[in-house]
Amino acid sequence: MSTEQFVCGTCGAKHDGPPLSFAAPAPDVWQPEMAGQDGCLLDADLCVIGGEQFFVRGLIELPVWDIGDVFTYSMWVSLSRANFTRAVDIWEQEGRESEPPYFGWLSNAIAGYEPSTLNLKTNVHTRPVGQPPYIELEPTGHPLAMEQVAGITMAQVQQIAAFHLHRLD
Repeated sequence: MSTEQFVCGTCGAKHDGPPLSFAAPAPDVWQPEMAGQDGCLLDADLCVIGGEQFFVRGLIELPVWDIGDVFTYSMWVSLSRANFTRAVDIWEQEGRESEPPYFGWLSNAIAGYEPSTLNLKTNVHTRPVGQPPYIELEPTGHPLAMEQVAGITMAQVQQIAAFHLHRLD
């Protein structure tokens, strides 16, 4: 557990952290009642809905320049059936990181971004076994895509943390 704290810009109190990662538990289209239904699966890395929609979890990484670290959003990307099948087929295969990236659509609306992050174009880069895929956003003028390229500061991480921590209260 981190002993670092920051003063929250939302409430003025001290919070632990700030955390350098926020995660979506599932793609936005997933509904809890889907669990256990035929053709539906949700685990830590993969999601299938109705045997027709296919998702993988990966990391959107934002360099944090002033501390030399990385802030991550652990989010879901929809893939075509063919790309999902290929990703699953090589999931535990050594050397899988040499696989070309898979095109996909970001499947989470990350609160705090306007316009929405839902359905941003991505390339999903497979990494060595045991590491989650890297989600590369299409380079556009979207604020999240710009942060992925330009990076952010620790002050911005604190703003993101304050926003998300109070959304979860």
